Amino acid sequence: MANILVCDDDRAIVDAIEIYLMQEGYQVFKAYDGEEAIDVLEKEDIQLLVIDVMMPKLDGIHATLKIREKYSIPIIILSAKTEDADKILGLNIGADDYVAKPFNPLELVARVNSHLRRYTKLGNINSVPESDHIYQSGGLVINDDTKETYVDGEPVKLTPIEYNILLLLVKNPGRVFSIDQIYESIWNEEAIGADNTVAVHIRHIREKIEINPREPRYLKVVWGVGYKIDKQ
Repeated sequence: MANILVCDDDRAIVDAIEIYLMQEGYQVFKAYDGEEAIDVLEKEDIQLLVIDVMMPKLDGIHATLKIREKYSIPIIILSAKTEDADKILGLNIGADDYVAKPFNPLELVARVNSHLRRYTKLGNINSVPESDHIYQSGGLVINDDTKETYVDGEPVKLTPIEYNILLLLVKNPGRVFSIDQIYESIWNEEAIGADNTVAVHIRHIREKIEINPREPRYLKVVWGVGYKIDKQ
């Protein structure tokens, strides 16, 4: 099983995370500031890092910047900050995921499992076989030749309508589609009272592809406008 490094200046949090990860069979290494985390990475074969933002000596943001100079392992940032700007900063400097404190330990474990599956099955790089009909956004992959959908290497079963909605969004990363546009593209008829129909299918898709549907990694809502899948 994989080696995971947990770094947080709150030792109680590190110990709690260690208990949950060890129950999954992981070997856990511990550090209490960014400098210690880098030292552990240089000495041990670590497959994933969970790191807090606010720490003494070297904080999680600057530590992640230094780590990304040498290592491509998945990095999950922990922070009490919940503003979108902080999440975006963490992801932009090289983190793979962001979990806000206080967090559900079982959700954190699910995210660890998900990132490790993706890291392992994709050969430690975010790539898919070359094809004009394979579409990817991070760990979400759709093979339109075989009509198969995968999240972090795991197959996902979608209904035909769910598949077509997701394919529409993945084929147009970053573009926001209104409810009417989605309905008319998928159902091929005028969108009259389509809000509830589309919303139900979007909810079902999120339940299947997201670890936490309330904080989606892939299928995002643009309030008052529509839905999109970001470029990753």
